[in-house]
Amino acid sequence: MYARSTTVLGDPSRIEAGIGYARDEVMPAMQQMDGFVGLSMLADRASGRCIVTAAWRDLESMVTSRETARPLRDRAREVFGGSIEVHEWEIDVLHRVRPTDPGSWCRVVWTAADPARMAPLLDLFRTVVVPGVEQQEGFCSLSLLRDPRAGSSVTATTYDSRASLDASREASLVLSAGIGGQIPFEVTDTAEFEVVMAHLRVPETV
Repeated sequence: MYARSTTVLGDPSRIEAGIGYARDEVMPAMQQMDGFVGLSMLADRASGRCIVTAAWRDLESMVTSRETARPLRDRAREVFGGSIEVHEWEIDVLHRVRPTDPGSWCRVVWTAADPARMAPLLDLFRTVVVPGVEQQEGFCSLSLLRDPRAGSSVTATTYDSRASLDASREASLVLSAGIGGQIPFEVTDTAEFEVVMAHLRVPETV
């Protein structure tokens, strides 16, 4: 499975318009594209930063959709009143224990590592991080998306409420430090978002 993430740095006053655009125009248009598996949207209403992620059945479907989806991204830039950054990933891990319902929140962590060490890092993620976060109160789902050539990856951990997200912060840092002590990697960014759309139908990969 593959995914394309579109990060929008928009005007906070236009966030509601952007959410409506993603729900009412982007989602229906994407559903007509071959190989489309689903769409999620994360939003930071204070900063105007949003991430829209589309999942694809295979690499061919994602590549084929690039040009078809371009006008949607161009329009999103206008609606949000900001800039757009696009990245494509392999979906290596997706684990769910409960649905992502309204009121859910997500912590997103971007990392970089030696591409040659990505395989053992992925093994540690599956054997250490997944069981660890599964024990956290309010945990909903965990995904890991990876760019194997660049050595970059992004994890998204979703909780059923902002309170559960806040309560998980310290334990999540401990898990991350435990992995970093075995195989070095760099955390390049961390952000927390409200989950405003969750319509991914990606199957479990753990």
